[in-house]
Amino acid sequence: MTDWKPLFAYDDWANREVLSSLTAAGSRPEKSRKLLGHIVGAERLWIARIESQPPPPPEVWPDLALADCRTAIEELESGWQRLVGALSEDELARAVVYTNSKGERWTNEVADILMHVVMHSVHHRGQIAADMRASGLEPPYVDYIHAVRQGKLGGRT
Repeated sequence: MTDWKPLFAYDDWANREVLSSLTAAGSRPEKSRKLLGHIVGAERLWIARIESQPPPPPEVWPDLALADCRTAIEELESGWQRLVGALSEDELARAVVYTNSKGERWTNEVADILMHVVMHSVHHRGQIAADMRASGLEPPYVDYIHAVRQGKLGGRT
């Protein structure tokens, strides 16, 4: 069974590193802020889907200020910790039925959704890094192995 706790600890750490870099930047690239808002909006939506809750407004592409992103990231940390802390083999294999933002109905297992969430966020953090560089800013170093080496994942080294 995959240990999801370090992956979501990494996701939280990397999101906070991006937020910190954007907050510290004198001129913030608008695209980067929107992408970070999308990361937190999508993660909130996936938690709601896994927990069979109504989707949180606004859904996938919320237009969030960095302060709102900070609040959302803090909420996501506790949400993911609660969710991945209670996983069993049966829960990981549980089917989640949902309707995506295009109105299409899908069914996926919890484990596949968790992997998607982590990979989706990594993808968009890469876009943020490229956007920051294009704006003359230095993006944060948020590689997974860097987080492991620095002891950012709850004791994993």
